[in-house]
Amino acid sequence: MSETSLNMNYEPEVIVDTDTLSREDWLSYRKLGIGGSDVAAIMGISPFATIRDLYNDKLGIEPLIEEEESNWVAKEVGHRLEDLVAEIFAKKTGLTVFPVRKMFRHPLYPFMLADVDFFIIFPDGSYGILECKTCNYNARTKWEDGGIPDNYILQVRHYLSVMNMDKAYIACLYGNNENEFVIRPIERDMMEEEEIIAQEEYFWKEYVEKQAEPPYNGKHDLILASIRKYGGYADKELPEIEIGVQHSVDLEKYLTLSEEKSQLEKRKKEIEAMQRELSVPFVEQLGASCKAVLSDGISRYRITYNPTRRTQVGKDAMEKLKIQHPDIFEEYTKTTESRTFRVKKEAA
Repeated sequence: MSETSLNMNYEPEVIVDTDTLSREDWLSYRKLGIGGSDVAAIMGISPFATIRDLYNDKLGIEPLIEEEESNWVAKEVGHRLEDLVAEIFAKKTGLTVFPVRKMFRHPLYPFMLADVDFFIIFPDGSYGILECKTCNYNARTKWEDGGIPDNYILQVRHYLSVMNMDKAYIACLYGNNENEFVIRPIERDMMEEEEIIAQEEYFWKEYVEKQAEPPYNGKHDLILASIRKYGGYADKELPEIEIGVQHSVDLEKYLTLSEEKSQLEKRKKEIEAMQRELSVPFVEQLGASCKAVLSDGISRYRITYNPTRRTQVGKDAMEKLKIQHPDIFEEYTKTTESRTFRVKKEAA
């Protein structure tokens, strides 16, 4: 595919009106193709999912271990504040913004879907896209110096392609007033778009349509979480697995890193012990107080000694609860599993 081969004479197709869709039906429609928020997983830069997770989602493969969604509040806040973000954008730019509650499809690449937040009318009568985001205050640094998180750039470029539009804006609210707000333009880039289409097409045709699992890519923590989620709970009764000798180099490297880590942890403990020793006279002077100050005419040192309190059920009490009130125990406790990877070198 070359840049000149992209047919620019098309209009997006409407798959369904999303205004009255239930969430379950909306999720079902999303399985018919690739949405804007899916692109980063295909490219291996998603902060939320791997390409294998995306593949499993499109094929309706359920994880063997169900985990609670840890960021559901952030997602819900983002969804509920979309209208406010659009309103602030319209006020700051003077541009007309409006929603179209429909799911669109690229007519030339039908695996490309778009569920756009808002559209913009520019003064010359042309249309563009507005993507609305929110983030917590600490994450605002990702937007500094004109920056945009890479996964959002891919999302918007996907939308521009589906809708055959030339310009978009991403607006992000990171605080509780209109000054804690960033606006970033994105112009259509045909070379970038070609690459996105090629990667999406390969994913859809070679993996989804052929029902062939893609190799993992992306962040290692996400990969490990995905393997655990779809691999199921550990079974100690399973026989030992023989791994190919070609992987011994990686295990040697792992052991070398383990030794380096051990040395660093040893030094860390030594430093912490020295710090505790130095803190003794100050802790003694503080007594029940939680803060102190020292000024030597050049510098001012503020000392805090704050408590951390938590209420928990002890192991013995938990055992009593399990025996005496099994119904309450079952209702309020949850069994989770974690696994530790270790390597031990032995003589052959």
